[in-house]
Amino acid sequence: METVATEVHEGILTITLDRPDRLNAFTTEMQADLIAAFDQADEDRSVRCVVVTGRGRAFCAGADLSAGGGSFDASARDGGGAAGRAGGNGGGAARARRDGGGMVTLRIFGCTKPVIAAINGPAVGVGVTMTLPMDIRLASESARFGFVFARRGLVPEAASSWFLPRVVGISRAAEWCFTGRVFGADEALAAGLVRSVHPAGELLDAAYALAGEIAASTSPVSVTLTRQMLWHMLGEPHPMAAHRIDSAAIETLGRGADVREGVTSFLEKRPPQFPSQVPDDLPGFTPWWEEPEY
Repeated sequence: METVATEVHEGILTITLDRPDRLNAFTTEMQADLIAAFDQADEDRSVRCVVVTGRGRAFCAGADLSAGGGSFDASARDGGGAAGRAGGNGGGAARARRDGGGMVTLRIFGCTKPVIAAINGPAVGVGVTMTLPMDIRLASESARFGFVFARRGLVPEAASSWFLPRVVGISRAAEWCFTGRVFGADEALAAGLVRSVHPAGELLDAAYALAGEIAASTSPVSVTLTRQMLWHMLGEPHPMAAHRIDSAAIETLGRGADVREGVTSFLEKRPPQFPSQVPDDLPGFTPWWEEPEY
């Protein structure tokens, strides 16, 4: 991977956007590298949590605009470019060339490990929309955010019209997308877009502390199921859907080794050592949803 660096340490996979000379601007290569990095996260049994950050002074300044006014014209180049590739040749929503940012966010949405964003600087366009399916977002004081699509003649991409209102509500999502203005970390915090704001030198430490607590204290299978339950239940019309999955999970996990270890370690007042792994020991009823086709 040329645009993304990865490192695993103490159960935490760090994915670093690695084009600092271009403010980590998004390209088709970065799209492919990010998808590959999340494939690595799912396949590596030692990974308990993922932290995503940027190299240098930006998190991601959005799509690479080095092609000028044609930067988003997929028909002008093979494969689709920064805005996306794969799929049909245009002519309607059902046959449109797939948006590359959306392919990344859908991959993050499907990740079996919890994902924490450590937003170290400007996150604009796809630089912010790619963080929306990440479970927890932390920001540095220098972070800036912008859903700038209307100012570029575009619409929000990366499935953000689904994610953003679920994170901050429809009114705030509409304001940010309609105006396309860039705003600071304090506004992002007040709206719930980020969980906390930190001095630049303390951001990664805070992200690793949170990731480390997950890695050291919880069952991998429990966290994976919980992540998918929380996200997928957002689209269900009735709580009965949650009750069905709750019941299957409680019955299956209740007779498993992790529950025995969790209860025993609690009673013995010691840290747990959960034996189950992901993906090896996920219960047979997962996935319980049907994955839509494009």
